[in-house]
Amino acid sequence: MRYGYCCINLSINEGKKDSERIYTNRSLTKKTFLEGGLKKASELALKNVQDLEHIIEWNRDNGIMMFRMSSDLFPWCSEYELSDLPDFEEIKKALMWCGAKSKIYKQRLTFHPSHFCVISSLREDVVKNSIKELRQHAEIMDLMGLEQNFNYPINIHINTTKPDKESAAARFCEAYSQLPENVRKRLVLENDDKPSEFNPFDLYELVHQKVGIPLTFDYLHYFCNPRDGHSEKEALQVSISTWPEGITPITHYSESRKLNEDESSKLLAHTDWIWSRNIETYGFEIDIEFEVKMKDLALLKYLKNQA
Repeated sequence: MRYGYCCINLSINEGKKDSERIYTNRSLTKKTFLEGGLKKASELALKNVQDLEHIIEWNRDNGIMMFRMSSDLFPWCSEYELSDLPDFEEIKKALMWCGAKSKIYKQRLTFHPSHFCVISSLREDVVKNSIKELRQHAEIMDLMGLEQNFNYPINIHINTTKPDKESAAARFCEAYSQLPENVRKRLVLENDDKPSEFNPFDLYELVHQKVGIPLTFDYLHYFCNPRDGHSEKEALQVSISTWPEGITPITHYSESRKLNEDESSKLLAHTDWIWSRNIETYGFEIDIEFEVKMKDLALLKYLKNQA
């Protein structure tokens, strides 16, 4: 079983000056982008992908075998193509090294585009922008030399139920069929945390059975949005069944902040830390991506408690 964390490494910057800090989500305001243009965006993107290599190496040194890459590697990429950047050749080389090292170290890399990525939106402009966003995520993985399969998933939600679940799911399936092949070979779909949205059984019946997309099981989301009469084990099992043979399913794990750290929080708010000593996998072979605020610190603490 591989465990991973998401996007930001907190340990790697301990004791570092601001100028020495390592992170992969450098961005800029719209005003700065309009003033600095592609040159400024390119400089930040190059630093981001160079620092991604440092994080992959840190993960190797600390026994971490999975990492969710930041979707902010390329600031304001909705406004350009990656190949438009002045530093594109250097960026390509840096991404190639990141991919090569992740393979040598047997690290699994993932993406999770933002909630603004809605290929089933009722708005044509949102669908167009969302398809471009997914295409660019897949392009980054291609530049890294990562295979076009679900070992390197791009995870999204349907992110709409307008005017109802059935219609939104049907629009998702239609848009899915129009996605580039390098996206479809990696795209996976996650269950939601609100009762008005999609649980794993909804996704299985309305989407997977139509287009075959694998389902990512999120533990906290199912805790907040279960299907009556169906256990966590059943929901996990139906999600796992959608993944192709030879690819370990990925799951997401957090716990309710309200129940563990702050009673004033919403039930669906994520914790800072992992409070369970042993996550229940029901004997299934899965990888677990921790979605907690203390990132790698929480993962290291959990792994230490397992030793």
